[in-house]
Amino acid sequence: MRSPVNASLPTERKRWPAVAALGSAQTLAWASSYYLPAMLAGPMARDTGVSMPTVFAAFSVALVVSALVGPWAGRSIDRHGGRPVLMGTNLVFALGLAALGLAQGPVSLFAAWALLGLAMGSGLYEAAFAALVRLYGAQARDPITGITLIAGFASTVGWPLSALLETQLGWRGACFTWAALHLLLGLPLNALLPAAARPPAPPRAGASVPTAPAEAVPAPATPRPALTAALLAYVFAATMFVSTAMATHLPQLLQAAGTTLAVAVAAGALIGPAQVAGRVLEFGLLRRVHPLLSARLAALAHPAGAALLLAGAAPMAMVFAVLHGLGNGIMTIAKGTLPLALFGHHGYGVRQGWLALPARVTQAAAPFVFGLALQRWGAGALWLSGALGLSAGAALWLLPRERPAARRVSAPPAPVRSPPPAPDRQA
Repeated sequence: MRSPVNASLPTERKRWPAVAALGSAQTLAWASSYYLPAMLAGPMARDTGVSMPTVFAAFSVALVVSALVGPWAGRSIDRHGGRPVLMGTNLVFALGLAALGLAQGPVSLFAAWALLGLAMGSGLYEAAFAALVRLYGAQARDPITGITLIAGFASTVGWPLSALLETQLGWRGACFTWAALHLLLGLPLNALLPAAARPPAPPRAGASVPTAPAEAVPAPATPRPALTAALLAYVFAATMFVSTAMATHLPQLLQAAGTTLAVAVAAGALIGPAQVAGRVLEFGLLRRVHPLLSARLAALAHPAGAALLLAGAAPMAMVFAVLHGLGNGIMTIAKGTLPLALFGHHGYGVRQGWLALPARVTQAAAPFVFGLALQRWGAGALWLSGALGLSAGAALWLLPRERPAARRVSAPPAPVRSPPPAPDRQA
């Protein structure tokens, strides 16, 4: 017979409808926000009378706003579960996209992107990961991988659809269509998420604390938790900088390394499939190992590719793209699973918000900073991204796994048939 706590958790078969719904909602959220400027920035700039850099500056403001909103959104998910928060973000996404479609100049453009930043901070991966952890506790690793597998196709869906909508309806019509999709599709998808159970009340002062099974145990005891959190925040910030820099400057970088434009485009097209392949690898082989090992391997993939590209120039462009994509795909999952493994699921949402805050800031700065490096150093800008990847890998090697005592506590409990006798007090 299963223990009462484990019996209360959804079985693996029952989780996947929620994962499919949330993954589809995440695909919509990413396609209509993060991947929107790539297709619409040009016509948006022409129609509102601003320059292209101004449009991307407004997008950077949205990323900064999302960083500031993250901890609040995580705390709300910890308290109320992911369903009401994510459904609320669909309304904010729709409002922000509608405001963007109505923008007439720089002020309204920045205001609309700031509104979208509120939705992004409470409706993208960090919030989705927190929603899954709130539902499934320490067993959320596979569901987290599942939604990243689905939402990994957000650019594959979003870029062509935005381009098609812009051709048929104009960029304003594209924004209005995305807004309608949040109301007609995203809102019902997030409504399919199970309601989260009410969090247990903290024990009264002086009350005895019984020995609890795995899922009721507090967060794993991580040595030096403040240092661990600081190192994790640095890892996420450094890898997010590299990921965003490559997303915005990869064709120019590869051409600076000696490739033709056609080869640069072909290499860039490999990154998406490589990211999905990395997530499949995590879901298959790497799910059997600690997330810390997965993250270490992921952090070193970009520096390895950068070294090959610097040494071999143009012939290594494809290899570089595949290695970068593999590492980026696995690291996306590690950003959700590694804090869960090191700190546990109690307070996961607000912790995830704080850990992601520096990453959102570096994400906003990466296009400008790496663009300057590329302009000044050419292919030598790879020394910057490679060094950041190596430093992230070094920080991960400094991270300790949870103490042995915590691992013993988190082992599956022995089956019980009836309420046990009065338990011993924990030490």
